[in-house]
Amino acid sequence: MEVVIRKVQQGDARDLAYIQTESWKAAFASILEAETLTKCTNIERATAMYQRLLDENKGNGYLLIVDGKSHCIAYWDAARDSEFVGKAELICIHSLPDNWRKGYGSQMMDRVLKDIKEAGYSEVVLWVFRENLRARAFYEANGFALTDFSKLAFDTEEVLYSKGL
Repeated sequence: MEVVIRKVQQGDARDLAYIQTESWKAAFASILEAETLTKCTNIERATAMYQRLLDENKGNGYLLIVDGKSHCIAYWDAARDSEFVGKAELICIHSLPDNWRKGYGSQMMDRVLKDIKEAGYSEVVLWVFRENLRARAFYEANGFALTDFSKLAFDTEEVLYSKGL
């Protein structure tokens, strides 16, 4: 198997949107209300969002490709919440469900964390749905620790994880 991780580029919006929406459908079906999940997994809206990010050169996006097929995406940037100024934020990491638990997410995480550290950050945070136990176990296996921060998001609650670099 050939695995390539590269920065996102013009022409990737549809692949990015597809991976995100399919990942959300598989991971959040039991977490979000059906109406919310349907709205959040609209492929046209997601494609437009990623196209905007690409056009504005916003964030640091990556695409992991397995044997020529896009499989995993990740985005990070400076933390969006004012109380975390000076920290990086892992905004998303999504994989297509047919290849979960094969190590691709860990390869992507290693790449992203390396790039965050090289950008001069000493800490990275991320938000995850409290009920997303699979993702939380993944983050904990990658050295992230649960903090005391939480917030309402969509129909549920998100909790904040942090990792020193």
